[in-house]
Amino acid sequence: MAILSIQSHVVYGYAGNTAAVFPMQRLGHSVWAINTVEFSNHTGYGVWRGKVLEAELVKELVLGLEERGALRDCDALLSGYLGDAATGRIIIDTVKKVRKYSPSALYACDPVMGDTGRGFYVKPEIAQIIKDELVPLADIVCPNQFELQVLTGINIENIKDALKAVNKLHETGPSVVLVTSFREKQKNDIEGEIPQLGMIASMRKSVSDTAAIMCKTTTPELPLGGDIAGTGDMTTAVFLSRYLETKNIIKTLELCTASVYSILEASYKTASQEYLKPIELKIIKNQEQFVTPLRFFKAEKII
Repeated sequence: MAILSIQSHVVYGYAGNTAAVFPMQRLGHSVWAINTVEFSNHTGYGVWRGKVLEAELVKELVLGLEERGALRDCDALLSGYLGDAATGRIIIDTVKKVRKYSPSALYACDPVMGDTGRGFYVKPEIAQIIKDELVPLADIVCPNQFELQVLTGINIENIKDALKAVNKLHETGPSVVLVTSFREKQKNDIEGEIPQLGMIASMRKSVSDTAAIMCKTTTPELPLGGDIAGTGDMTTAVFLSRYLETKNIIKTLELCTASVYSILEASYKTASQEYLKPIELKIIKNQEQFVTPLRFFKAEKII
């Protein structure tokens, strides 16, 4: 299958397209990558070089694909970090264009806006266009816990809050929601307990369908620190790849969780030996974990 991926790019390390393209290719997909920014490294290093690319460049590249007739073969469009609100407008037009040529194509939106502990790291106008226009247009949306709160206005402290927020997000349009990171405060604050991190996946047949299939996986929370980048980009890419393959929300979540945790665990172990900060994802060295992950985490059906 062919996936058009529009998001950021770094020369060194893994974030945006550098964290998303290879996993999708390794899982058997053709990937057409368009970059929204070109940075030397991700911003977690504190210093970086490069620039946000012009929205017109993105538009020109999409036009080139259209002229080649490629959009007829597009099975999914994935968007991530925008860099500029004008790029969001181009993505809206691109989604409509892809759907004209390939009506069954899916649009997966990674609403990159910020994260717990860091807050927002995009301009207010970018957050606004994501919330008001990109998310309602999407078939699949993959927020982290912070972004889920922003998109729904619901403060999330426990699983009940999270499910309420997921249902509210469904009501805006997306039929599939993946919460890429969920930390339940009450359970993780118990002294002596190993911190846990979860992912929640939910699927509705339509906006009017109130009976969603919801499931959750839970893994140990690795002490990766707040400066690691690309985990959400990688997670969304693997989830989309597996969903295109299986169309089964439970199986997709299990496969995605297994691969992502395996890569994160290997990245942490390597970083502990190398004493590198911030930690970089070890995607290439551990690429078999995308296809046949050694780990397995059973999805618990919530509804």
